[in-house]
Amino acid sequence: MNKPKKPHQVYTLLVEVGRNAGDGLPEGATGAALMCYASGVDEAEAVRETVAILKQADLAPLDVSGYGTLAERLAEGHDIDDDEQALMQRALDENSVIVAQMTPFFDDPVSDGADQG
Repeated sequence: MNKPKKPHQVYTLLVEVGRNAGDGLPEGATGAALMCYASGVDEAEAVRETVAILKQADLAPLDVSGYGTLAERLAEGHDIDDDEQALMQRALDENSVIVAQMTPFFDDPVSDGADQG
Protein backbone atom coordinates (compact mmCIF):
# COMPACT_ATOMS: atom_id res chain seq x y z
CA MET A 1 0.00 0.00 0.00
CA ASN A 2 1.42 3.37 -1.04
CA LYS A 3 1.51 6.16 1.47
CA PRO A 4 0.02 9.43 0.25
CA LYS A 5 2.74 11.82 -0.85
CA LYS A 6 3.40 14.58 1.63
CA PRO A 7 3.13 18.02 0.08
CA HIS A 8 6.34 19.95 -0.33
CA GLN A 9 6.82 23.22 1.46
CA VAL A 10 9.53 25.85 1.14
CA TYR A 11 11.85 26.41 4.07
CA THR A 12 14.01 29.46 4.66
CA LEU A 13 17.55 28.41 5.53
CA LEU A 14 20.63 30.39 6.46
CA VAL A 15 23.76 28.43 5.53
CA GLU A 16 27.24 29.37 6.68
CA VAL A 17 29.97 28.21 4.33
CA GLY A 18 33.73 28.10 4.71
CA ARG A 19 36.33 28.38 1.98
CA ASN A 20 36.89 25.72 -0.63
CA ALA A 21 38.94 25.69 -3.82
CA GLY A 22 36.82 26.96 -6.71
CA ASP A 23 33.99 28.21 -4.49
CA GLY A 24 33.66 31.54 -6.29
CA LEU A 25 33.76 33.61 -3.10
CA PRO A 26 35.55 36.98 -3.26
CA GLU A 27 39.30 37.06 -2.69
CA GLY A 28 40.09 37.57 0.99
CA ALA A 29 36.71 36.25 2.18
CA THR A 30 36.86 33.75 5.03
CA GLY A 31 33.45 32.30 4.18
CA ALA A 32 29.90 33.48 3.58
CA ALA A 33 26.30 33.35 4.71
CA LEU A 34 23.76 32.22 2.13
CA MET A 35 20.03 32.84 2.46
CA CYS A 36 18.34 29.93 0.71
CA TYR A 37 14.78 28.87 -0.02
CA ALA A 38 14.57 25.10 -0.28
CA SER A 39 11.69 22.80 -1.13
CA GLY A 40 11.11 19.65 0.89
CA VAL A 41 8.50 17.47 2.60
CA ASP A 42 10.05 18.59 5.89
CA GLU A 43 12.85 20.87 7.04
CA ALA A 44 15.32 17.98 7.39
CA GLU A 45 14.90 17.08 3.71
CA ALA A 46 15.23 20.75 2.70
CA VAL A 47 18.49 20.97 4.67
CA ARG A 48 19.88 17.75 3.14
CA GLU A 49 19.05 18.91 -0.40
CA THR A 50 20.54 22.35 0.19
CA VAL A 51 23.80 20.97 1.63
CA ALA A 52 24.13 18.49 -1.26
CA ILE A 53 23.61 21.19 -3.89
CA LEU A 54 26.04 23.61 -2.23
CA LYS A 55 28.68 20.87 -2.08
CA GLN A 56 28.15 20.22 -5.81
CA ALA A 57 28.84 23.95 -6.34
CA ASP A 58 32.23 23.55 -4.57
CA LEU A 59 31.00 25.38 -1.47
CA ALA A 60 31.82 24.09 2.03
CA PRO A 61 28.65 24.17 4.20
CA LEU A 62 29.51 24.45 7.90
CA ASP A 63 26.21 25.26 9.62
CA VAL A 64 22.54 25.50 8.67
CA SER A 65 19.89 27.46 10.59
CA GLY A 66 16.25 26.90 9.71
CA TYR A 67 13.71 29.72 9.88
CA GLY A 68 10.63 27.69 8.94
CA THR A 69 8.05 27.87 6.18
CA LEU A 70 6.42 30.99 4.76
CA ALA A 71 3.35 30.40 6.96
CA GLU A 72 5.50 29.93 10.07
CA ARG A 73 7.51 33.06 9.35
CA LEU A 74 4.38 35.14 8.72
CA ALA A 75 2.88 33.84 11.97
CA GLU A 76 6.03 35.01 13.77
CA GLY A 77 5.56 38.49 12.33
CA HIS A 78 8.39 38.41 9.76
CA ASP A 79 8.08 41.06 7.05
CA ILE A 80 8.34 39.13 3.78
CA ASP A 81 8.18 41.23 0.61
CA ASP A 82 6.75 40.21 -2.76
CA ASP A 83 10.18 39.49 -4.26
CA GLU A 84 11.05 37.10 -1.43
CA GLN A 85 7.67 35.37 -1.71
CA ALA A 86 8.18 35.04 -5.48
CA LEU A 87 11.55 33.30 -4.90
CA MET A 88 9.90 30.96 -2.39
CA GLN A 89 7.17 30.13 -4.90
CA ARG A 90 9.80 29.46 -7.57
CA ALA A 91 11.63 27.05 -5.23
CA LEU A 92 8.32 25.24 -4.66
CA ASP A 93 7.33 25.19 -8.36
CA GLU A 94 10.75 23.90 -9.44
CA ASN A 95 11.24 21.64 -6.37
CA SER A 96 14.63 23.28 -6.02
CA VAL A 97 16.97 25.30 -3.85
CA ILE A 98 17.21 29.03 -4.54
CA VAL A 99 20.15 31.00 -3.15
CA ALA A 100 18.55 34.40 -2.63
CA GLN A 101 21.45 36.25 -1.05
CA MET A 102 25.14 35.72 -0.34
CA THR A 103 27.03 37.79 2.21
CA PRO A 104 30.79 37.15 2.26
CA PHE A 105 32.66 37.22 5.57
CA PHE A 106 35.99 39.01 5.90
CA ASP A 107 38.32 39.10 8.89
CA ASP A 108 38.36 42.66 10.17
CA PRO A 109 41.23 43.03 12.66
CA VAL A 110 40.50 46.78 13.05
CA SER A 111 37.16 46.19 14.81
CA ASP A 112 38.34 43.37 17.11
CA GLY A 113 37.97 45.01 20.51
CA ALA A 114 38.87 48.45 19.17
CA ASP A 115 35.44 49.92 19.84
CA GLN A 116 35.19 48.86 23.48
CA GLY A 117 35.50 51.60 25.93
